[in-house]
Amino acid sequence: MVKIGSSSLADSTGSLDMAKIDSLCSELASLKERGVAVILVSSGAIRAGRGIMKDHIKAGEIQDLQALAAIGQVALMEAYRDTMAAKEIKVAQILLTWEDFRNKRRLRNLLNTLNSLILMNVIPIINENDTIAVDEIKFGDNDTLSALVAKFMQADLLVLLSNVNGLYTGEPGNPCSKLLQYVEEVTLEIEKMACEKHEGAGGMTTKLKAAKIVTEAGIPMVIANSAESRPIKRILAGERIGTFFLPRDINAIGQ
Repeated sequence: MVKIGSSSLADSTGSLDMAKIDSLCSELASLKERGVAVILVSSGAIRAGRGIMKDHIKAGEIQDLQALAAIGQVALMEAYRDTMAAKEIKVAQILLTWEDFRNKRRLRNLLNTLNSLILMNVIPIINENDTIAVDEIKFGDNDTLSALVAKFMQADLLVLLSNVNGLYTGEPGNPCSKLLQYVEEVTLEIEKMACEKHEGAGGMTTKLKAAKIVTEAGIPMVIANSAESRPIKRILAGERIGTFFLPRDINAIGQ
């Protein structure tokens, strides 16, 4: 499972950055070549919509954000589809709300669809259905969404790609703050390190929430900076970048 935040897909103007999307897609294509099944959770619809509409919509109200999400989701998926098509890989779009996890029948249908897409050698690309999910827009929780999908799909690893290097002991810009390379357990003390000054709608708080969900399910998680060169490849190679969250059962990842 790979989740990427909207700030990691945009340029300085807020529009989609095709170079960043191509870099991510190259990493996903490399995983496919190695026979690794991959699911992508991608934010960015609202930001893409804002980049398209610019001053035509004074976004701020929920209905405006929903409209931007509807516009931007098309551009986001077109970017992924065209970029992956050049690498001879097909993608599929899945939009979810929290109701899809609360309802057993809908959850079963979701898992069946994801498994079928993987068997078809297609990369599922998931996002929240922002056009109808008001609460999700307010709290920006694709971190938790990716953790839930990882948990129910019994993923081997969840990688959260963000614009920060990982979890720090304090504010990332503070020289006294240190990057934590390993977190054995998401304790209350660890949760207090979630700094509200982290950028992104969800910030570090939702990333730690995601870590609790997956590690308690026996799944390791890594928070890494998407600006790093080939971060996913380096993580899978065992390189120490970002913050690694150990699963509850350490035997779940072998040695």
